[in-house]
Amino acid sequence: MAKENKKPEPNKKPKFSAYWIYAIIIVGFLVLNFMGGSSGLGSAPNTSPSEFQDFLEKGEVEKVVVVTNRRQAKVFLTPEARALDKHKEGRSKSILPKSPSDPDYQFEFGDLQNFENKIATIKKENNLSTTVSYDTESSFWGEIFITLLPFALIIGVWIFIMRRMSGGAGGGAGGQIFNIGKSKARLFDQNTDVKVSFENVAGLEGAKEEIQEIVDFLKNPEKYTSLGGKIPKGALLVGPPGTGKTLLAKAVAGEAKVPFFSLSGSDFVEMFVGVGASRVRDLFKQAKEKSPAIIFIDEIDAIGRARGKSNFSGSNDERENTLNQLLTEMDGFGTNTNVIVIAATNRADVLDKALMRAGRFDRQIYVDLPDVRERKEIFEVHLRPLKKLDNELDTDFLAKQTPGFSGADIANVCNEAALIAARKGNKAVGKQDFLDAVDRIVGGLEKKNKIITPGEKRAIAFHEAGHATVSWMLEHAAPLVKVTIVPRGQSLGAAWYLPEERLIVRPNQMLDEMCAALGGRAAEQVIFNEISTGALSDLEKVTKQARAMVTIYGLNDKIGNLTYYDSSGQSEYSFAKPYSEQTSELIDKEISNIIETQYQRAIDLLEKHKDKLTELAEVLLEKEVIFKDNLEKIFGERPFGKKEEEIIPEPS
Repeated sequence: MAKENKKPEPNKKPKFSAYWIYAIIIVGFLVLNFMGGSSGLGSAPNTSPSEFQDFLEKGEVEKVVVVTNRRQAKVFLTPEARALDKHKEGRSKSILPKSPSDPDYQFEFGDLQNFENKIATIKKENNLSTTVSYDTESSFWGEIFITLLPFALIIGVWIFIMRRMSGGAGGGAGGQIFNIGKSKARLFDQNTDVKVSFENVAGLEGAKEEIQEIVDFLKNPEKYTSLGGKIPKGALLVGPPGTGKTLLAKAVAGEAKVPFFSLSGSDFVEMFVGVGASRVRDLFKQAKEKSPAIIFIDEIDAIGRARGKSNFSGSNDERENTLNQLLTEMDGFGTNTNVIVIAATNRADVLDKALMRAGRFDRQIYVDLPDVRERKEIFEVHLRPLKKLDNELDTDFLAKQTPGFSGADIANVCNEAALIAARKGNKAVGKQDFLDAVDRIVGGLEKKNKIITPGEKRAIAFHEAGHATVSWMLEHAAPLVKVTIVPRGQSLGAAWYLPEERLIVRPNQMLDEMCAALGGRAAEQVIFNEISTGALSDLEKVTKQARAMVTIYGLNDKIGNLTYYDSSGQSEYSFAKPYSEQTSELIDKEISNIIETQYQRAIDLLEKHKDKLTELAEVLLEKEVIFKDNLEKIFGERPFGKKEEEIIPEPS
């Protein structure tokens, strides 16, 4: 039989706790207090008051020592009485060896006055010479214990409260209050297994190139300094949430092979004054000791907001002190160029100008939402962990179905598709699973059991058919993907489009999108001659678009080529509008004109194609979900020769 090679079990040592020491000390004091009295205490056998009276009446007691503070009597026998067998037997029961100065017996009495009277009476009646003396006994260690106990309790309560208040806020030493000013950064070095590399970061080619160059700076500084160049001191990653800023930082930690300190901007914030600045100093001290090193600060806007923008005096002093210390450490006297700071934020507009300047963050790397090519690469990365995929699955198709999705959104789509496939009992994750996942993420959970009256369902069908009809008839409206009247999330129905990815948008394109968005309410007006509250999200969308045309992009003739947009974010702290009341009235009027014009345009289109609108709504009521093929059967091919993106065909 082959002998099994069992791995030796690791040493499982019990976790040490300081409370054991406290318990041992307290128990020791108690033992000394109760057992450490006079030398004879505990060494004499106990007797009863009645037996003592018997000994006393027979003249066998030489003296009695009354310990008043313990209500205890110590009995010393005469030499003759000690020789008696009955007393020899009693003395032999003593636990400890006896000395001549030890009492022969001891017992506890009740009232001292009654005890004294009893002894006096027996002595008088029997003419005894027994002496009675009085004494008090105290324990030396017991007195020390009683003296130190209040101080020990106060110190113990103080330590307990401080530990609860610190609550893990004190760096790497277990959250003690004395370490609260220590940095909370996590250190990644060659001993730490960081599995993320640049291969795991799909897309973001420009950002990756600049970040990789920073890693190369630290690995081969001579390559760049040989011609007199200086290594950059910092790089700021800016972009919308979920685009991969933190992922890039993780890749740097995995690739740099130098000490990498990672923490969040909120890690500097604490309830105690001066803690933030102290943590900044400690962070850079640690980084300089391990230089060359990289410091990564995620969500730096938590401490990097512009100074002096608070409406309440002094409310930001602590945060500003932390920022001032960060500015000094990054570029001040005695700074070390072998420490590079990488920071990430999606609110670069609110950061302090002193933090953004060259010499602190020499490079600002914008991490934008991925385009269709980058989305394909991201899908390929996130499809790898899925165990089994359908052979017909096309990443090009998936990339085209997810415009405006960030890298985090795409990761969520892949995960949801796998969950949906498992819920259906499929053996592989297929194309329809991914489409359902996109619907689930964008629209919310499907609610087929929601109670909707026939009248409401008909109104919803015409509303969504109105969107589809108007968008089909407008050149610059986004191509239709599908229309559904199955409730999802908070919406009762939805029309899904595949918007064209544009770098610039022209007025005609914005107006066509607004007209298509108003097609739902226009259809209700045309068919039922009344409108409903179902167009709330449409109205919100077109109002924002119209306001942007007038106040941001300068696309209105009456307002002219003016913009009231402040890219620096300074207007957030001001209650005053950057224009007069007359201009405000004109802006409101122009926004209303734009929206009402497009609304009337949608009504005219639907009046012209009312029969086809009704036919489409009836098909939608019957099938609940319709696709491009259904619209082509009713309306024919789109009247524009423009090439459209591939859209979802009707499932067989």
